[in-house]
Amino acid sequence: MPAKSFKRTLITSALPYANGPVHIGHLAGAYLPADLYVRYLRLQGRDVVYVCGSDEYGVAIVMRAMAEGITPQEVVDHYHPIIRDSFDGVGISFDNYSRTSREIHTDTSQDFFRRLSERDEFVLKRDEQLYDPEAGVFLADRFVRGTCPLCGYEDAYGDQCEQCGSSLSPSEIKNPRSTLTDAVPELRPTTHWYLPLGDWQARLEDYIKSHREWKPNVLGQIRAWFTDGLRDRAITRDVLWGVPVPQEIADAVGVEAKGKVIYVWFDAPIGYISSTREWAAKQGDSERWRLYWQDDESRLIHFIGKDNIVFHTLMFPAMLMAYGKYVVPDQVPANEFLNIEGSKLSTSRGWAVWLHEYLEDFPPDLLRYVLASTLPEAKDSAFSWREFQTRVNSELADILGNFVNRALTFAKREFGNCVPPLVDPSATDTEVIEQLSIFPERISASYERFRFREAVHQTMGVARLGNKYFNDQAPWATRKTDRVQCANTVHVSLQICAALSVLMEPVLPFSAAKLRSMLRLEGVRSSLPGSSDAAGIGWAEAGSCLLSAGHVLGRKEILFSKVSDAAIQRQIEKLESANVSQGPPYAEAKPTISYDDFAKLDFRMGLIISAERVLKSDKLLRLQVDLGYEQRQILAGVAEHFEPEELVGRSVVAVANLAPKKMMGLESQGMLLMAEDREGHLALISSESEPGAIVC
Repeated sequence: MPAKSFKRTLITSALPYANGPVHIGHLAGAYLPADLYVRYLRLQGRDVVYVCGSDEYGVAIVMRAMAEGITPQEVVDHYHPIIRDSFDGVGISFDNYSRTSREIHTDTSQDFFRRLSERDEFVLKRDEQLYDPEAGVFLADRFVRGTCPLCGYEDAYGDQCEQCGSSLSPSEIKNPRSTLTDAVPELRPTTHWYLPLGDWQARLEDYIKSHREWKPNVLGQIRAWFTDGLRDRAITRDVLWGVPVPQEIADAVGVEAKGKVIYVWFDAPIGYISSTREWAAKQGDSERWRLYWQDDESRLIHFIGKDNIVFHTLMFPAMLMAYGKYVVPDQVPANEFLNIEGSKLSTSRGWAVWLHEYLEDFPPDLLRYVLASTLPEAKDSAFSWREFQTRVNSELADILGNFVNRALTFAKREFGNCVPPLVDPSATDTEVIEQLSIFPERISASYERFRFREAVHQTMGVARLGNKYFNDQAPWATRKTDRVQCANTVHVSLQICAALSVLMEPVLPFSAAKLRSMLRLEGVRSSLPGSSDAAGIGWAEAGSCLLSAGHVLGRKEILFSKVSDAAIQRQIEKLESANVSQGPPYAEAKPTISYDDFAKLDFRMGLIISAERVLKSDKLLRLQVDLGYEQRQILAGVAEHFEPEELVGRSVVAVANLAPKKMMGLESQGMLLMAEDREGHLALISSESEPGAIVC
């Protein structure tokens, strides 16, 4: 249980970006874990609200709109319902699912901007950025293309060269051109608002110290940022699509507001607040949202993937503190990533299982169970279709479904489809009933500690208890030799079924409802939005005997059907076909060179002995590399791909005779070699050779 007792809980899941459908990696990261927990809390009768919504602003959406010849609004209008309906289809039980292009979100985001501006929480900075004279707009980094200053690739983006993998800034690009009009951009002065996070570091450190119970992967990332020192973060951009900077704020400081929007990292988490406001209005009490955001007895929990940790543990809390009145996150149980069939999930090359496509082929509960059993809670986990089949067939069908089927079959065949009485129960009968009574508290302990895989295993333990008991008691034999004992076995087995119909609700809500229908078990508290602490059968009562003797049962159905080899093969072939047909081409080979040109390069093995972030740079890491015969300082543009501590002690290949280059006031004395896949993910090129070894 949480150290502090809270009256109510607000749960959020990271806003999915509305430039494509959602896949099972999204589901395993931020949405299924949240739904498991929310449904559990509702069954407990606790006051909980679960909000989310589509994140509909940002450069990526503008670029997709340009590529498809439509407007950004048309892009988000297309993907928002696909995302919303996919979540609904798989049973994600939001109290409210909103979207950031709605007026209520604009109003909420601009209110935050005004409040922080009035409290002098921002700093203004003026610098020169590339400007498209034909389009009349400043160019975000992805709207600039040109020649990479490092490798000479002529079609590099303003933030990264896809050829050599180097991180860049638009001002470094040679021969830049606008992707909007192909015009040659000009350098023009522009002003932006920044949130000086460094001013908040001490307070944020105190806040984080009060949450030592957070997961190690969360605290590890936070400590790395504290070690590097928090820096000013821009909260406005010159982009064509987003929440506009309030005109009066811009006028007050003499800044042209046209074309300036609130940066998506600043406005997206405010989407949690605007979604809660929207929910409150739907309840007929437009001020009710304040209870969940501005009352000290409310608990705020963010469910996210590991790529969103810093935004939700440092930046958003700083915004909430700067505004005043708001509660700050009490838990941020971030998950790692989900891989598919042994490879990293890749949307651009089609290596993904899309949620809306899954729902066309299989019931939602099968995926919920398999993912919940293998959630990437502490490290990356893997999904495979063969394991999906194995878990469904051997666990859901053979253990849970088979037990329920046998109990109901005996009740119908031997006892007129009624619950037989429990008469003079044996020591075994009594012991099993006592064991059953322990499970709600045992499973609850796992949910309270955000150990959902453990909770799923414990829940399946109820079915395993039932199966073992049924097999040991052998009612197929006692039906002829001891009718009382046979009746007792069926009675106890049906009580286990009733308990399962409640305890499996967070994981298997559709199947739990189906089982309750077969049992004709009514009066169970709902795990859906709008449930309250009204009287009824809830989590605490699930370990009791819920069915009275003589209770008439409903119509028996198959709870889980087995998944065939043919069905799995179709899914594997679909995945492999999408991977081939949708994968982006690899970069073309560079022009042919002579061996003499190649021989001029001196590749050496090196060992990274220290790594740290470069101040005022989001992309550079400062590395000390042991080349055997000397140590070198090398600046590598990999900060968005690796944490500094990940690299220390790693073996690398370095170009040892590259001319030194000044970057951010520091000298880089070489270059690391990296492998970049078609998704832009970087991997170290390594060897077991000693530092200084020649790579040839």
